[in-house]
Amino acid sequence: MGSLSPVHWMIVFVVLVLLFGAKRLPDTAKAVGQSLRILKRETGKLGDEDDAPAARARTAPASPDVEERLRALEEENARLRAAADGARRDEPEVR
Repeated sequence: MGSLSPVHWMIVFVVLVLLFGAKRLPDTAKAVGQSLRILKRETGKLGDEDDAPAARARTAPASPDVEERLRALEEENARLRAAADGARRDEPEVR
């Protein structure tokens, strides 16, 4: 008595088709699937948020290579800005 037989499932399917129509059933199934994926993703994030402070505490500081690369990028950015400012000064004013 606990499980439904294939005949019962066919009756449920026919009732759903009659209630919602054949065109709306795929859209409804897609929406339910998307909702379940979102729910699964969000509930997974809840557990990650609890572990996040411990993970942040274990994170190592930036390596010298990263700091070196960052400094080089900042220098290049300053050089490019200076070149752009110089090019703007060399342009004649249009009135």
